[in-house]
Amino acid sequence: MRVVFHGAAGEVTGSCHEVFAAGHRLLLDCGMIQGSEADEARNAEAFGFDAAALDAVVLSHAHIDHCGRLPLLVKRGFRGPIHAQEATADLLRIMLEDAASLAEMDAERDNRHRRGGHAHHQPLFTRHDVEAVMRQVQCHPYGESREILPGLRLCLRDAGHILGSACVVLEADEDGQVRTLVFSGDIGPLNTPILRDPDPPPRADLVLMESTYGGRLHRERAETIAELGDVFAKAWKDGGNVLIPAFAVGRSQELLYWFARNWDEWQLGRWKIFLDSPMAAKIVEVYDRHEDLFDADARRVWQSRPNPFRLPNLRYCIDAAESKAINEVRSGAVIIAGSGMCNGGRIRHHLRHGLGRRQNHVVFVGYQAHGTLGRRLVDGASQVRIFGEEIQVHAQRHTVGGLSAHADQRGLLDWYSRIVGHPPVALVHGEDEAREAMAKKMKEEFGNRVTLARPGMELEA
Repeated sequence: MRVVFHGAAGEVTGSCHEVFAAGHRLLLDCGMIQGSEADEARNAEAFGFDAAALDAVVLSHAHIDHCGRLPLLVKRGFRGPIHAQEATADLLRIMLEDAASLAEMDAERDNRHRRGGHAHHQPLFTRHDVEAVMRQVQCHPYGESREILPGLRLCLRDAGHILGSACVVLEADEDGQVRTLVFSGDIGPLNTPILRDPDPPPRADLVLMESTYGGRLHRERAETIAELGDVFAKAWKDGGNVLIPAFAVGRSQELLYWFARNWDEWQLGRWKIFLDSPMAAKIVEVYDRHEDLFDADARRVWQSRPNPFRLPNLRYCIDAAESKAINEVRSGAVIIAGSGMCNGGRIRHHLRHGLGRRQNHVVFVGYQAHGTLGRRLVDGASQVRIFGEEIQVHAQRHTVGGLSAHADQRGLLDWYSRIVGHPPVALVHGEDEAREAMAKKMKEEFGNRVTLARPGMELEA
């Protein structure tokens, strides 16, 4: 087995790894690059491999940095199956249709502002391309080993990151031996709300392992939840709103879970709660269809508290007019909107209206990549540009790391420790500082071989 790295090899977006196994050629993930305008412009570049030559794609989960270039892959000639966990397949259509809609709107807006003589701007892909992707998707349950190509078997194990997220286990028959490649996907922390704990594989010859937070430890979740309650109390006293940039898949649903758990303690009944995301509203429906994947604690919350997805003062905002009306509410509003890194979506409109008011509080509950508006705000920028307008930042900012959907360094080490023999590891999906810290810690604890994957690098399993 041989792996060639193409994306998320020194950064945390654009997951894409090519595998040669049992005479076949397949791709692990095909994700979108996120960050600055220059970073995102790379999405239109060549893949570095022939899309038409691939036999299959295996998708770890439905976050856009892992699946977002699948329509482009199909557009450029890929005709094989796309293997995904059942819930991931349901989420995939929603994520890709949203991305296509945004790409189409961006292209239309760009073309309106172009002068004569300039090339007509085309979207990266369209909703028609998404339909082509969905026709190639094949669904898998967790824990079932299936032969997807002659001599090549696939098993998906729960990664505990978002609904349907999977650790990928590939077994290849080669030269009379069975070689096993494990791709961690994104690994969730233990005791993540709603989701079951990650289920690491028993063995591997090579592990491709995420390292997003390989250089740090998260705060205890209980401390984070207490801090979130304090933010609500302070924001109510200040007479402002609470703005929460959150990914439509995973983080938005977890926030609603915590709202239900702490409904009385945080006096949430006095707030107006807006989930301003048509996509998040659709994703809640997917969660409803896959309650069999929930953990025992989530099932208890659903039975004993207000249903997190149907809180009495929760409004799902679908159309643009509803979203714009939120900005007329000057106090007492909790606004959850995407995107989680503030590099697109409706949250930018709310930040444009809300950052200038000292009474408002902005709460960051997830990773903010370099080059994004969210990262600039977390880093303390006193002024940011949104929709061409310079905005003075006076709102109070809070970063609550304990809600991350990614395991921290200790969680990653614990996950890896359960793989027999501590096989070689290639660290992906992490910036260099985090990967270097993770590699150092792994060598100290396990004495294993650790490689920092780079674009174009090849490794044998």
